[in-house]
Amino acid sequence: MKLNPGTLRLQVLAPSVIRVTYGPGDSLPTTKSFSVINKPGRVRWKLTQTADEIRLRTDELEVRLNRSSGAVGFYNKAGKAVLAETANGGKSLTPAHVGGVDTLRSEQDFELSPEEAIYGLGQHQQGLMNYRGKTVHLQQKNMEVGVPVLVSSRGYGLLWDNPAVTDVNVGGSRGSDGPATAGADVLSWSSEAADTIDYYFMYGPELDRVIAAYRNLTGAAPMFGKWAWGFWQCKERYQSQQELMDVVGRYRKDHIPIDGIIQDWQYWTPNPWGSHKFDTNRYPDPVKMLKDLHEANVHVLISVWPKFDVDSPNANELRAAGGLYAPVIPYVYPPGKGQWYDPFSSAGRDIYWRQISKQLFALGMDGWWLDAPEPELSGKWGEYRNFTTAAGAGARVFNAYPLLHSGGVFAGQRAETSSKRVFILTRSAWAGQQRNAAVTWSGDIRGNWDVFAKQIPAGINFSLSGIPYWNTDTGGFFGGTPDSAGYRELFTRWFQFSAFCPMFRVHGTGRPKEMWRFDEATQKILVDYDQLRYHLLPYIYSVSWKVTSEGYSMMRGLVMDFRGDTNVYNIRDQYLFGPALMVNPVTQAGATNRNVYLPVGANWTDFWTGKSYAGGQSIEAAAPVERIPLFVRAGSILPYGPAIEYAMEKADPIELRVYPGADGAFTLYEDEGDNYNYEKGARAIIPIHWTESKHTLQIGKRLGSFKGMLKERTFRVVWVAPDHGIGIPTTSKPDVIVHYTGKPLNVPAR
Repeated sequence: MKLNPGTLRLQVLAPSVIRVTYGPGDSLPTTKSFSVINKPGRVRWKLTQTADEIRLRTDELEVRLNRSSGAVGFYNKAGKAVLAETANGGKSLTPAHVGGVDTLRSEQDFELSPEEAIYGLGQHQQGLMNYRGKTVHLQQKNMEVGVPVLVSSRGYGLLWDNPAVTDVNVGGSRGSDGPATAGADVLSWSSEAADTIDYYFMYGPELDRVIAAYRNLTGAAPMFGKWAWGFWQCKERYQSQQELMDVVGRYRKDHIPIDGIIQDWQYWTPNPWGSHKFDTNRYPDPVKMLKDLHEANVHVLISVWPKFDVDSPNANELRAAGGLYAPVIPYVYPPGKGQWYDPFSSAGRDIYWRQISKQLFALGMDGWWLDAPEPELSGKWGEYRNFTTAAGAGARVFNAYPLLHSGGVFAGQRAETSSKRVFILTRSAWAGQQRNAAVTWSGDIRGNWDVFAKQIPAGINFSLSGIPYWNTDTGGFFGGTPDSAGYRELFTRWFQFSAFCPMFRVHGTGRPKEMWRFDEATQKILVDYDQLRYHLLPYIYSVSWKVTSEGYSMMRGLVMDFRGDTNVYNIRDQYLFGPALMVNPVTQAGATNRNVYLPVGANWTDFWTGKSYAGGQSIEAAAPVERIPLFVRAGSILPYGPAIEYAMEKADPIELRVYPGADGAFTLYEDEGDNYNYEKGARAIIPIHWTESKHTLQIGKRLGSFKGMLKERTFRVVWVAPDHGIGIPTTSKPDVIVHYTGKPLNVPAR
């Protein structure tokens, strides 16, 4: 549609997804999206027009376009307003000069409803849950991850498809991080470089449907190997092959569950940065090291950077292909100067993968720690806006670097082999990065109570941005020693939280933080939560399949499941881990209890006592240092695995903890644990239902099969009640023991 000035286009991508594009001229420029990769399917829609308005209707929503102003409004199929651009259209594209190039600054304004709460937008360290009244700055840097996706308590989401540095003003004063003083009912997106305004409206109204729509646009999150869900030990940094082997040996000797260890940077000295070669004096036989670790059922991630020392062989190869940025960047780390590769160059991505494949993956490495992928070039080390990438000016593509970087590694490994699932840990992300099998961590944070508390809403909002996998440096990267009683308490509380994050990992600089470094009382608590994580692996792995197959989210802000309860909108320190478990971290020193809100719409059972509570109330939950308050939603079926020391040790028997009080269901998922055969159907599910009125558990027919599948298995069924089916150990006396052969059966409660 022609406007005065400019051109506007509406595209129907799905019954609940509309793309809006606006440009300043008589036609829209062709712009390739880095994030959106899926093409629209055939969708039924109907167009009606009047002199004042154009209406586009699908089976799930209606879009209304005002002919005179160009304002777009979105309505549900009952005609109720969901979101609207401001009355004047709210669009502007104004000339700007950024990073040495002439461009346009784009802005789009929307009307906010008075009680509306806004979430997502990546990971930020301000401690905010609901962004209402604030401005959020989207610019990649250490500890700040900008993702241009938000969701609303009104049941919609927006993907702003622009990788330039962007501000999102959520009803706050212009250019301010403080409380709103003006424009309290306006949501404004503003990017410093653009050709068009380009955004996607995604309607639920359930937020799981919104995020599933986002994943349908930008790519599904693949399955990780089952080993990825266990415990990961890391520090800055293991200095030798022997040290790394000794750490793993101690875990195995003490029978403490572990699945992974991470080799941080500087393993290459004296080889050049970016050589991807071990220092043979400290790592005399990396092939044997990896073989021995694999025989101990431990997997390894290794740190690789996008930075290369000048005139090193790998840098020269990239430079010759045009895959290295021309400026030489003075760097604070030895050996002094380096250059960064350009992942926007397809040749650069291919060469980067080929180098790490030949020099590391061929040794037997299991995954990748992609450090400093913001890239770490802004500020005192240079200005990335001024770089010229293979995709154009750095100012135009600023925030997309981590997406292209992780994407090159993912594509490279997938093309090389299907026998090992890709697993990436990275410090930054952009929209679509879930498709690259990447976990984002929250950066080089400090170990104190205030920072710890801020990680919880940071992680929840990151998940609400549509990217499901996230974690922190447990205990903080900087600061803290096991010799300090105060730090031991902080580390314990952080470790308890981390056990309920998608990736469970300890990391930090300074004094080592392996579990045995702490005093005996702290060690016991840490080992208990490590064991709890392993008991929960059947649950976690099944939820991860739900993430892959349904666009689900594992770390769930309360608004996802209880959108109708306005009391949850600003709760920043409670979340659901999967459909069953409500996690309530303790973030105050010396606390022995904490206030917990139990949302309306469900009853809740204390994981530790079996006592049940009605929803819609706040309680003081007991929280001695050895306990994080955990509550289980009524109707939940929690598959609780055996005591194991690594993820693939054994999968039977499984204790089925049934929490009465409502109907419920859970789908137990299994596959070969690694490789991509699951994509070809090599997988099995067991549907399990609890019918409250009949007090009967139905274990359904197993669907599917895979190599190595247990044909027969044992379910130890427990009807959770006060002091029964509680806590970390498996229940010594289950209510029913079921021999399951894959055929459906009913188990009545006694």
